[in-house]
Amino acid sequence: MAVLDALRMALESIRSHRLRSSLTLLGMVIGVFAIIVSVTAVAVIDVYFKESLQFLGSSTFTVTRMPTISLGHTDRAMRNRPRVTYEQLERLGEMMQLPVSLSPMEGFHMGKVKFENRETAEPNIRLIGSNQEMLANYSFELDSGRFFTEEDVQYARPVAVLGSDVVTELFPNENPNGKSVRMDGRRYQVIGVLKPKGSVFGFSQDNRVFTPITRAFSIYGSQNRDIAISVRVHEQRQLRAAIEEATGRMRVIRRVAPGDKNNFEISTNDTMKAIFEAFTGTLTVGGAVIGLIALLGAGIGIMNIMLVSVTERTREIGIRKSVGARRKDILWQFLLEAFFLCQIGGFFGIVLGGVVGNGVALYFDISTAFPVGWAVGAVGMVTGIALLFGGYPAFKAARLHPIESLRYE
Repeated sequence: MAVLDALRMALESIRSHRLRSSLTLLGMVIGVFAIIVSVTAVAVIDVYFKESLQFLGSSTFTVTRMPTISLGHTDRAMRNRPRVTYEQLERLGEMMQLPVSLSPMEGFHMGKVKFENRETAEPNIRLIGSNQEMLANYSFELDSGRFFTEEDVQYARPVAVLGSDVVTELFPNENPNGKSVRMDGRRYQVIGVLKPKGSVFGFSQDNRVFTPITRAFSIYGSQNRDIAISVRVHEQRQLRAAIEEATGRMRVIRRVAPGDKNNFEISTNDTMKAIFEAFTGTLTVGGAVIGLIALLGAGIGIMNIMLVSVTERTREIGIRKSVGARRKDILWQFLLEAFFLCQIGGFFGIVLGGVVGNGVALYFDISTAFPVGWAVGAVGMVTGIALLFGGYPAFKAARLHPIESLRYE
């Protein structure tokens, strides 16, 4: 019953000092909000990165001259690496013993696409060169028509497969297959249309025109072209072995001396995820530290308010002690008051932080996220602050002498 009485009196004290309690709550809300909103926003970014990386299949890896994603400084030795060329792709395909499929990816031009008297609104359509393995290697799907064949690539035929954005602009009410489009003054026969694939890091994958890379070479030249090579293993369990073999083959092809570092990069979904996780982990810690500082400031405010409350209620404490209240009853009363102030503030801080943090996701139409672990941790932190910063005022109130308290004016 003593605890229940202390609980009732703590709630009555909070209600009777609404303005003071509200200001104390505001400090706690801001502190918890700062933590939750920062880690929620980072969690949303992390989910978006991971979803975006699905443009690479789970059974593929990529060979490039430079890191696919670089968050730090690129040194001079890395910038001076020789290019990864189409000839090296062909040699790698000939040398690989494990069953794999290789596909190049290279951008050759950016501009408008025309069909009869129509053209795309913006000059942001990319002409991409690849081969017959691109669909499977980059997880694209055909919506209609067909994709390149080995003969299309071998004979450099002027054919093209359109992304869904291009089709929407140029062919809103008709089938584009069999029609001819022009880009940069060259004519291509449309043989297929891709299903919508969405964006990666804000860049649309649907505003593209794909043509055999050999056709693009015949127009724009193949000298000094730096391409990305996508390698797909036919069995998932052979991925690690294929990476090791491809690394060794590429070292031979690019004449890397024994003991020297690779002058190329091999990336998988997992390696890119690890880069982003390190980046978002740093953001999370930074945001949490800022929030924790705000939370400590709120805790100091709670201690100050509670000390003022003890001084104001000295006579009340004396009366309670004179009618039989024990030290622990007074201790419980003030501890519970601090506890409830912290928990209520923490609750509103978590809710507001989660809502605002996911506002970015709703605005950009990406998946939402909520850091449950950090929310639980925030509850633990505000409880600790209640005990730490509310403990001293409660202990001071419990030690007041009843006679001196009754004389206090």
